Amino acid sequence: MSDLFAADFKTTAYWWDHVPRPDLPRIAPLATADVLVIGSGYTGLNAALETARGGRATVVIDAEAAGFGCSTRNGGQISTSIKSDFDDLKARYGESERAYGILKEGRNALSWIEDFVRREEIACHFGVVGRFHAAHNAVQYEKLARSIGQEPKGLETEAYAVPRSEQRREIGTDGYHGGLVYPHHASIDPGRYHQGLLERCLASGVTVVPFCPATGIRREAGGFEVTTPRGTIRTRELVVATNGYTGAVTPWHQRRVIPIGSYIIATELLDEALVARLIPNDRILSDTRKVVYYYRASPDRRRILFGGRVSAAETDPRVSGPRLHADMVRLFPELAKTKISHSWMGFVAYTFDTLAHTGKHEGAWYAMGYCGSGVSMASYMGMKIGQKILGKAEGKTAFDDLPFPTRPLYTGKPWFLGAAVAWYRWQDKLNM
Repeated sequence: MSDLFAADFKTTAYWWDHVPRPDLPRIAPLATADVLVIGSGYTGLNAALETARGGRATVVIDAEAAGFGCSTRNGGQISTSIKSDFDDLKARYGESERAYGILKEGRNALSWIEDFVRREEIACHFGVVGRFHAAHNAVQYEKLARSIGQEPKGLETEAYAVPRSEQRREIGTDGYHGGLVYPHHASIDPGRYHQGLLERCLASGVTVVPFCPATGIRREAGGFEVTTPRGTIRTRELVVATNGYTGAVTPWHQRRVIPIGSYIIATELLDEALVARLIPNDRILSDTRKVVYYYRASPDRRRILFGGRVSAAETDPRVSGPRLHADMVRLFPELAKTKISHSWMGFVAYTFDTLAHTGKHEGAWYAMGYCGSGVSMASYMGMKIGQKILGKAEGKTAFDDLPFPTRPLYTGKPWFLGAAVAWYRWQDKLNM
């Protein structure tokens, strides 16, 4: 084992130390349901909470423990979630109304999750701490600075530029060329958030069955028949909420999402004064690289959590950990002798058009493809699916009925990922 690993090193998510995966009864699921949700992450549980509170008998099944996937493995950063800009979306869809609506949904999701967490009183260290988005070269800084105030009316982003000469008020490194502060972006403890969401589902009557994968889906009159190792479930409404863990039981969806491993480390306990120097305003942090880094202080401000993509192919957290540590030290040399307490990974789901997608395919509802920015959007989309099932007009979103593209020869295994990562890394090295 690398000498960078602490004596109590773990390959499980740091968040699980405080909220282990719940030990739910491994019961046989109900034979019938009004709503069956496949997947117990943010999408699935928010859909289930909405339908259960609307009076529908709701069952959630998962192949693993509840929240085993990236809902409890992410970095806890919350943004407006949409990667494309207005001009790109307008060109893609040929009209400005759809472009405006998609971007507006990102802002809606960010506002909604803050309201939801506070309304439900979920203790998950939610805070509107702001993001510092750093430019990895001078050209990128100029692009960021020019972008301020260029949005269409109604989509204005409250952000301000911080030049390189002043960036140490935001981050304790000279490794960037300035950046933008987005004051309304937020942070959360994803494990505690998921646990609070799960508890509210259970209190609302949702049946959650872990270690119960869907092994077959058959459409029939009035709904679906879903087979599992613990029995068959007949349901009127079916929700596919599997995101980066979408498998062969739903091949249409599997062909449209690209599972990509996202890797994170947590440092051992640090001196509070050191953390205060490195991340003085408790911001969440990211940069302009195409192969992006994202990082933050832990909620108690005693560790740094540092994430990113460190290999062309998927790898073991014991391999990714030292590589992430080296990248972290390039930014923060003071951490060179700091050990790694946790190194873990989870699968996010990208799409070929870098947009999330929601809708109905052959009668089954779905939402997925959050492209690495899913904390608020997955929650929001799940809630919207629940509203749609209840027949509520407010369930409509700007993502409804968007074409959900795939590619020839793609069946769910991203054979092209290594070449794509190499291409993006080469672009990151160029001064462009």
